[in-house]
Amino acid sequence: MKLNYNMVFAKFIKRVNRFIAFVDINGEVTQVHVMNTGRLGELLVEGAEVMLSVEPSEIRKTAYDLRMVKKEGIWVSVDSQLPNKIVEEGIILGLIDELEGYKEIARESFYGKSRFDFKLTGDDICFVEVKGVTLERDGWGYFPDAPTDRGRKHIDEMILAVEEGYRGVIIFLIQHPGINGFSPNQEMDIAFANKLIKARELGVEIIAYGCNVSLNEVKINKRLPVHF
Repeated sequence: MKLNYNMVFAKFIKRVNRFIAFVDINGEVTQVHVMNTGRLGELLVEGAEVMLSVEPSEIRKTAYDLRMVKKEGIWVSVDSQLPNKIVEEGIILGLIDELEGYKEIARESFYGKSRFDFKLTGDDICFVEVKGVTLERDGWGYFPDAPTDRGRKHIDEMILAVEEGYRGVIIFLIQHPGINGFSPNQEMDIAFANKLIKARELGVEIIAYGCNVSLNEVKINKRLPVHF
């Protein structure tokens, strides 16, 4: 996916809450909006280089959105709005082998009490849920980086969909180019990890795809191993 931001670079200072942080832009302390409500503790450290997009508006408290962080020389996308767009592009371009051949793509489709990211229609009906991954330890990716009631609910609903005859796929989209595989983060949310194990046993497909990340584009490149 091409990125056409008006970019500004800054040094990270501190995070105030899930939505707001302060950065240093050429010596001026500036408030920015963080495009990810996850903890991002291993990325948003004091002094880290960050990429901001300029989004001026009279109704916003800040003109800047924090979209990428540089870690060990690698740009990592922390924009939680991108994964769905990247996966949709990947489906359309045939970059996700497991989701080829579907004729229709519907965004944010309701099933039961949940809203899945995509409903694909072809020879069968496939519900797809996308989770963006930024947490990296020793070259491996983990999700979630904070307890997620919503994530557990999505797994439960996906299991129900599969039991009723639909196809169900959960894609973990890796937004950190230094990550070489994926596992659920049992230390952070053991209930989520256990539900994911149960889902796979009951027929939900669990896959992970990596991305090439640059300041101008984030695009799916290859499938990554999933271990749990």
